[in-house]
Amino acid sequence: MVSERRKFILGTARAIGLAALGGLVWSAYVDEVTANKLILRPPGALEETDFLATCIKCGMCVEACPFDTLVLAGPGDNKPLGTPFFITRESPCYMCPDIPCVPVCPTGALDITKVSTNNELDINKARMGVAIVDDKNCIAFWGIQCDACYRACPLMDEAIFLKYEKNERTGKHAFLKPVINTDICTGCGLCERACVTKKSAIIILPREVALGKVGDHYIKGWDKEDEKRLVNAEAETTVTKRSNRSAADYANDMGGLLDD
Repeated sequence: MVSERRKFILGTARAIGLAALGGLVWSAYVDEVTANKLILRPPGALEETDFLATCIKCGMCVEACPFDTLVLAGPGDNKPLGTPFFITRESPCYMCPDIPCVPVCPTGALDITKVSTNNELDINKARMGVAIVDDKNCIAFWGIQCDACYRACPLMDEAIFLKYEKNERTGKHAFLKPVINTDICTGCGLCERACVTKKSAIIILPREVALGKVGDHYIKGWDKEDEKRLVNAEAETTVTKRSNRSAADYANDMGGLLDD
């Protein structure tokens, strides 16, 4: 009787220990994949934190994609399990006008309002990521004529355009350098897929990774819309001993000779 009881206690302890260990391993795995910032989500996806909290991993968006672009993350993908994503070099978003992956989402993790204009679907409003050009390895920057990414873009001359520059090295040729308008680029990845180099010289990154932020304390004085942010702003003035000096004094200052 004692032996059976001991076996039961030991077995229970082992089970609790394994469960705890499994919980720690799973927690560490979740932390790791949640920290992965290089994930491209379907059109209309919420911000990553909200997306992970809202997506129920049903796979309906994946089933709706006619090009098999979207896949569900599995073990080893280093992404939150069961969540949809896509790899642009392998299979970009083909910008379906009816955006079939979004309306089928049952939870709003793919927000239809993010890809709509006046209640009509508009795939051009998608912001899945943004294209970044590696000018060191883009052959167009070498002087070799290539416009593969430019011609692959569904928003040619809007999201991407070619900048013509004289090639000083030859004196008689021109560079056709691809330039991205990050305000319009949808991050579909068709440009990355079309790039002719062994490893694409134009890649799609999540917008929060690729783009900087100016901060609210900088205003475009020439932009009336941006100036509206000043309406409720409160000014802060820092006063120092040097504040009493005029701008002319600073302009004519010779190595601090005019310091008080």
